[in-house]
Amino acid sequence: MGISHDNVIGLVLALSSSIFIGSSFIIKKMGLRKAASNGKRAASGGHAYLYEPFWWAGMISMIVGEIANFAAYAFAPALLVTPLGALSIIFSAMLAHCILEEKLHIFGVLGCALCMVGSTTIVLHAPREKDIHSVKEVWQLATEPGFIVYSCAVVILVSVLIFRYARRYGQSHMIVYIGICSLTGSITVMSVKAVGIALKLTFEGMNQFIYFETWFFTMVVIGCCLLQINYLNKALDIYNTAVVSPVYYVMFTSFTIIASIIMFKEWDTQNASQIATELCGFVTILSGTFLLHKTKDMGNKPSEAPVFPSPQHPTNTQTPGSQEI
Repeated sequence: MGISHDNVIGLVLALSSSIFIGSSFIIKKMGLRKAASNGKRAASGGHAYLYEPFWWAGMISMIVGEIANFAAYAFAPALLVTPLGALSIIFSAMLAHCILEEKLHIFGVLGCALCMVGSTTIVLHAPREKDIHSVKEVWQLATEPGFIVYSCAVVILVSVLIFRYARRYGQSHMIVYIGICSLTGSITVMSVKAVGIALKLTFEGMNQFIYFETWFFTMVVIGCCLLQINYLNKALDIYNTAVVSPVYYVMFTSFTIIASIIMFKEWDTQNASQIATELCGFVTILSGTFLLHKTKDMGNKPSEAPVFPSPQHPTNTQTPGSQEI
């Protein structure tokens, strides 16, 4: 199955997004390191990093990456764009290895390879995007019974998590905050895709901002993003980033793909073999992402987490990650 022209544009934008976002983490960390040597560290409440050009360069890089990611949804299906977000993790890990001298463990290299294989599989078998000529067509897809049921289910689940479980269990069960972010994120992506299509058509000469549907999708994007930022910050403040990131990526990507299938019916034009191949690619990316995060600190502490423990020192044969159990 060939890759359509729009899919190619979406692919290039998604890859560009991953490069900019992956670079942003490294550039910002360089700024934070420099700021720490001149003032109070950010982790201790310091804001010296705000005076560092590197930190601001990292923020600009992240903003450019997010804009490219936003634009990618206007050209390619969410089934293609969303899983490619894992490539930013790979790029960040490679730059950290080369620039920050944070050694990448052999299992981290394997995780990167798995992400690349999975991404290639999805790219080669991604479904073609339906031709949409007006934001009203997106509105019709969003108001079909299947997606209305999904949206109502998301609203109910998120409301229950926020008003019943967040305050009671949020600080002891990470899944509460991550669940809120992931469920809301799936609606965010569908709305982002609608706004992206509206912008694309507007730039082509067909103004879509004369329709209330465009502004409705825009308000949904803003509201959902604010909700996600709030609860993701709470999760990152309480739990280990190395645990939050892969769990959030898995849940967010899974719910987004489900929402995309229901709303845009992107698998209707594919046979069972193509769908199975895409699922295998998705699972491969998830495996690589988990492995990369799980072993990301092992390369920096070889004495604590040796790949092949020495039999002469039986007391140091603790397996990596055993402290987290």
